[in-house]
Amino acid sequence: MKPVIFDTGPLVAWFCPRDKHHAWARQAFSQIPAGGLICEAVLAEVCHLAAKDGVARGKVLEFVEQGGLTPVFLGGEFPVLRELLNRYADTPMDFADACIVRLAEIHADSIVCTTDGDFRFFRKNGREPISLLAPF
Repeated sequence: MKPVIFDTGPLVAWFCPRDKHHAWARQAFSQIPAGGLICEAVLAEVCHLAAKDGVARGKVLEFVEQGGLTPVFLGGEFPVLRELLNRYADTPMDFADACIVRLAEIHADSIVCTTDGDFRFFRKNGREPISLLAPF
């Protein structure tokens, strides 16, 4: 299977049984090998949103530590991330979304696991559609 880059929505859905995408996330995750890629921005969002649903933030980090996800740090990518945020300034792209698009550029054969429909419109390398694993 191609490398999987995780967005916030599917992870929150997986951790939070009351999330509307929980059943989809459980089914999708059963087919994805451990070690998917996650950036710091998404990890921060997952910790925050899962905690709002009563999930301990430490549980999210424990999942990462146990090899469920592979953290990727994009500190040296700020110029490219800034370009993405400027290019999509008239869309709801946030910093985490820009990081995911950049990871999709770096890992050209990857799939982005998301519940965010905006990824249907975001492009890697300026004009290439991003392969998605999504409930839509």
